Amino acid sequence: MPGPGRRGARRPHRNTGSNASRSHHGATSAYTLPEGFFADIDNGAAWKIIVDYLCDFFELPDLTTRSGLKKVHANFSDIYNKLNSAYTAAQQRGNEKFMGGIVGVWAKMCADAILRDKLFNEGLLSKVMPLLDYDSTRHMGLNALTVVTHHGGLDARCEIAKKNEALVRLIDAHPEDAKVLELATVTMAHATSAVLAAEDPPESRLVKELKVRSVLKTTVEGVRKPIASHYMIDHALGLLTSATRHCPEDCKATPSMLTLLVSYLRSANLTARCTALGGLIRLTANESEQDRQDFDPRKMIAAVSRRFPDNLSELMMDYGFERCDTVLTLKSTRDYQQSMMRAAQDHDLVALGRTLAALIQRTEFAIAEGMFQAEGRDGRFETIDVGLPFTRWTDALPHCAKALRARGTPADLDAADVLELKFCIIRQRIPDAIKHGQRAVERNPELAYAYYAISMGADHEQGLRAVKKGLKCKNAPPFVRNYMLWRAVEHAGDLGVMVLQDAKVGDSKHAEGVAFLMSAWEDAKTFTAEAPPDNRHMQTILNWYIILTIAIKGPELSEDLRELAPAKRKLEVSAQFMKMLDFTIKKTQMRLARELVLSLYPKAVEEWGAFIQRFDELDARADKQKPLSSTQADDDLAAWLDNMKLEDGDNERDEGHPHMCSHPKISLNSVELYRCSWCGNPSAVLKKCGGCGKTKYCDNQCQKKHWSDHKADCKK
Repeated sequence: MPGPGRRGARRPHRNTGSNASRSHHGATSAYTLPEGFFADIDNGAAWKIIVDYLCDFFELPDLTTRSGLKKVHANFSDIYNKLNSAYTAAQQRGNEKFMGGIVGVWAKMCADAILRDKLFNEGLLSKVMPLLDYDSTRHMGLNALTVVTHHGGLDARCEIAKKNEALVRLIDAHPEDAKVLELATVTMAHATSAVLAAEDPPESRLVKELKVRSVLKTTVEGVRKPIASHYMIDHALGLLTSATRHCPEDCKATPSMLTLLVSYLRSANLTARCTALGGLIRLTANESEQDRQDFDPRKMIAAVSRRFPDNLSELMMDYGFERCDTVLTLKSTRDYQQSMMRAAQDHDLVALGRTLAALIQRTEFAIAEGMFQAEGRDGRFETIDVGLPFTRWTDALPHCAKALRARGTPADLDAADVLELKFCIIRQRIPDAIKHGQRAVERNPELAYAYYAISMGADHEQGLRAVKKGLKCKNAPPFVRNYMLWRAVEHAGDLGVMVLQDAKVGDSKHAEGVAFLMSAWEDAKTFTAEAPPDNRHMQTILNWYIILTIAIKGPELSEDLRELAPAKRKLEVSAQFMKMLDFTIKKTQMRLARELVLSLYPKAVEEWGAFIQRFDELDARADKQKPLSSTQADDDLAAWLDNMKLEDGDNERDEGHPHMCSHPKISLNSVELYRCSWCGNPSAVLKKCGGCGKTKYCDNQCQKKHWSDHKADCKK
């Protein structure tokens, strides 16, 4: 039988001469096709053959090459009109396969962003959606949607996301069709995530059209099914976690979704664990509080006068009473007031500056606001002039810094930098503090407090790089060291979660993300071992430590998390200290995430334990699997859609399936490959040693500092 079912039987009729005619109506063209053409297409057995037949008949450029797509750009109107007329004629005749073949050609063109936008403006989506109603073209239409949403821009994905309701109905109507479940879920994941994963909240009208709650419910039900493929489950995870940022109420209204995400923390796949963790952390963002504390020395004095409970006193004695933050803060408050009174008498700004610089590096709340006052005739306290160039005590900092700079000794210059950095931090001028800190470390790379100041900014990479260098300073005061550890944990933890969620398949960012998490985990362990038990950041670090331990250890932990019992006890003790010292334990994002994970963990193990085992088994075979296909015809079409040969040195081709978003395995053993050999800062853009090519460094400064240790091993 002739036609695309037997391509060698005869050549297709060209759209020339009497076989095809064109009539012009304004700016558009209609094409008359030969009568036997529709029958030929209807007899076609495989989509790839049908699509090839259509491309051959319409004399289209080679759509598998960049140069071919450039020709489509040059003749877009003519090519589109040919295909659109053919689609319309096939729709009128009820020829489903012909319609599907045309959509397959358009889907291939969507690999080019500009062509995709042009096709969408011409109404591509309205051509695809009818295919979902026919048994013969349903998979073809869904295949086209997955390709378009993979390559598609934000506008295209938003338009497809508005079809979520139809895709959910499709899954419900075909509960045993594995291919429908897979492709509809993948389409919703690509499209919906593009809308919901953005940093800024999407328009409420658009979110309402997405039918988020219905999508979440259907997706969770889908992953439970034995027919769910690894490809489907992988995209389902991305879809579910994308919704937590801006649709937390819809997520909470789907309890099984939350336990599912928690259950992923027991998967053998580290990337899956981090993706789930990121979703759980974002879920708590809207109800979280900033960890800001106002220090009132009178409250601390009152708390100490009430005496600490015996268990807290014993902990402080074991650690070293004089080294605890409470004692250091009270002592520093007293020393601060005495130094101000002394300066009021001797006007020695150099001596005052040296004292203040030492106090700043001793404890967090050493410098508080105050003024020189005396009791007036009416019994009220009035500000008095004591002959100093400042009235408010914190304004003493820049004046003392100026006096110290005039002395010019290295120690005085260090003290001047510390004073000016603290002044910027007190006044909430963090950008100024960062710039000043960078100048300070250029002058003295061993000034640890300057690295701490740089880390106060919101730039995680800049902050982490700074504290990692600062932690290598030989004479960093205990307070400064502990606070750099705190900043290192928060910067590296945030970076690790973000990088592992967003990294692409095969990207070195995956390994870099693991290095960030490992760095945060190690620094959290160090902080909890070294910092005073009454340190106010102990709660924050323990929240991170518990979350990171669960994410990093995964299935190595027992189902009842007994390994975390010591950390939980430390958390309880820290809460007692905070209550005793009248510090409010804020509902930070990490605290809420930790509470959520621990509260749902037992139920997650019970409800989803078998699923996670199956997911890990599928995941172990994922490299050998292709996305699920119901027929060889679908596989052929997917292969054709994937076949993009880029020319002219352009090497943008995705490896494997073009919209395969599953994640590669990452080994914890590769972490050291992404750490600076001197300071341990994690990064994928470290510079190799020019001598041996084995050690890696953030910059020349780190390399110079490591040279005394490395030169014996370096091959010159």
